[in-house]
Amino acid sequence: MAIRSVHDLPTPSLLLDMEAVDRNIQALGRALPGARLRPHVKAHKCTSIAQRQFEAGHRSFCCATIREMEGLAAVGLGEDLLLANEVLDARRLGALDARVTVAVDSRETVRAAFEGGVSEVLIDINVGLPRCGCAPEDARALADQARSLGLKVRGVMGYEGHVMGITSREERYAGCIESMRILREAHSEVGGEVVSAGGTGTWDFDTGATEIQAGSYVLMDTAYAKSALPFEQAFWVWATVISVSKEYAVADCGLKAFGMDHGNPSVEGARIWFCSDEHLTFSSQSSIRVGDRIRVTPAHVDPTVAYHESFYVVQGDEVVDQWPIDLRGW
Repeated sequence: MAIRSVHDLPTPSLLLDMEAVDRNIQALGRALPGARLRPHVKAHKCTSIAQRQFEAGHRSFCCATIREMEGLAAVGLGEDLLLANEVLDARRLGALDARVTVAVDSRETVRAAFEGGVSEVLIDINVGLPRCGCAPEDARALADQARSLGLKVRGVMGYEGHVMGITSREERYAGCIESMRILREAHSEVGGEVVSAGGTGTWDFDTGATEIQAGSYVLMDTAYAKSALPFEQAFWVWATVISVSKEYAVADCGLKAFGMDHGNPSVEGARIWFCSDEHLTFSSQSSIRVGDRIRVTPAHVDPTVAYHESFYVVQGDEVVDQWPIDLRGW
């Protein structure tokens, strides 16, 4: 039976408001047209959404996994792909029919890019987030090593993820500007035409970057909503109330349906008590009955999407399409 209504859907599942997605794409596209935005597909992991970003003029993409790179190349979106992550086996990347650039932050990852058949790299700089990225003072030596192997060093990248979730605009701005200072200084040592940085939380602060790696802006979540950004919520987990007690109700979505590292999800007009493996326990200001369907807004978009196999594209309560989340996995 063809699914035509959200009330016919299995739960938990993901609802996608395509009109909201398009408005978000248009909003950031006006500020960062064309190559100024390199959309990060790790947020949505869906080639159908990437195609809409491509059609809006954003022809280069940022990825977190080799699987995302392969998936984009397979559907003809490989004009300019950046793996913004270090890898020690780049053979699958070198085999792609696409323009491939990979982030490197050590002699080992430079060598891996070369041996894997990748011809272009960005030097990944630690700008404050204790994750990947070389010390700024090591950037020039890595660039020299890469060029000695015949690799093209396109420039530098850095991710100020340690300030991305700060809700105070002033504090977020100050942190971003300091990170950009570090990145610009490293770029002066490395050279190249690309300074790649940023994300949804700092898209309008990275004035020294040539391209912004925003991803979550397309779908949004409750964590980013706290920062008063000019984007709207475009997806939800659709769930069924399966039990009602005097003080609370329980829906059939839990830890296996949400990314929880940014806290609990939310339900309009309700207070979330807690999530367990398969259950969301909450109290509501309105009457709740067994069998009711609810929209639950995730706190972190990226891992939430990764738990699900597809988006159900909706207009109101009508299901108009189903899009596979086809970039999941590694």
